[in-house]
Amino acid sequence: MKRLLLSTLLLGMLGTVYADIQAPPASEYTATRKLGRAVSNILFGIEELPVTMIRWNEAEGNNAGFSVGIVEGFTRTFTRMGYGFYELVTFWAPTYKCTYRPPYQGSCGRSGLIEYNTWSGFTEFPEELGFQSKYDYSRTNWR
Repeated sequence: MKRLLLSTLLLGMLGTVYADIQAPPASEYTATRKLGRAVSNILFGIEELPVTMIRWNEAEGNNAGFSVGIVEGFTRTFTRMGYGFYELVTFWAPTYKCTYRPPYQGSCGRSGLIEYNTWSGFTEFPEELGFQSKYDYSRTNWR
């Protein structure tokens, strides 16, 4: 009886350990996510222009913002839209290193997501304009 109980307990623990390691690191990247990323890059890629102008303006001043910022903004816009059309055509196939991850320049972070490199890299989705935030902050005053 003790052996049966011990072996059942051991198999139960091994089953949970085995189930824990079944999700590979790139499992969140699917064909559906690639299709959504393609559509957002095509529709909202134009937002790279004002974002790049603002970043150059803050870093180097007005002249750089309205000269280099515009040129680099258009370059980044067309690059993002090009990636969008590429991913729209190939959304069904794992193209980048046999996964559905984005093929952009940039460094992979610890979480596996593409981090934003201010001058040469791209985020997975286009930047948001305005005062939008994905974090919920409390506006209540504590007394």
